[in-house]
Amino acid sequence: QVQLVESGGGLVQAGGSLRLSCAASRRIYAMGWFRQAPGKAREFVTAITTGGSTKYVDAVKGRFTISRDNAKNTVYLQMNSLKPEDTAVYYCASRDLGIVTTAPLYDYWGQGTQVTVSS
Repeated sequence: QVQLVESGGGLVQAGGSLRLSCAASRRIYAMGWFRQAPGKAREFVTAITTGGSTKYVDAVKGRFTISRDNAKNTVYLQMNSLKPEDTAVYYCASRDLGIVTTAPLYDYWGQGTQVTVSS
């Protein structure tokens, strides 16, 4: 079993920045983030492996940066130039295999943290 604890959500103005953190109870190969806005499907945002390989959805490229501290089993999401369309519940997700973009393939999930971007 793996516990994922998220923090860092909040309310920001468009153009602002926010950093999310997700701490895992053990080392996991791939850790990342999905988001879900009201009435929308859960969407892959980004993920990173223990070796530093990353993947981003096109909508956040150049604005969001994922990183991790393997010693702390923690992944971070630096979110810059935030837009109202980034508003969603952000979920930390992880799996012991490689990065994929389909939510059901992830085994471990955080409880979600709300990110709201006002215009």
